[in-house]
Amino acid sequence: MAFDAVLLEALYWATLALTVWALADAVIRPAPNYEAAGKLTKPAWAAITALAAVVLYLSGPMTFLGLPAVIAAVVYLVDVRPAVRGVQRGNSPW
Repeated sequence: MAFDAVLLEALYWATLALTVWALADAVIRPAPNYEAAGKLTKPAWAAITALAAVVLYLSGPMTFLGLPAVIAAVVYLVDVRPAVRGVQRGNSPW
């Protein structure tokens, strides 16, 4: 197996794992936290990350739709996830 084939295979599985992680995280976060953080709703982010995972599974990251799918997952993990996690519960300052 050539080096470039191994590299593309590793890139495929790494990006697929990244999008599945983003999907799982989007599903487990409470819905009110998304709105409190000023982001799209939970169903919207769950749908975006699910679509990204399906696109990457079917076509891979080095395609016309694969790159936007990777970008969507990265945007969720870098921007949305920290904002949603940072929303405090209740009236406690801690």
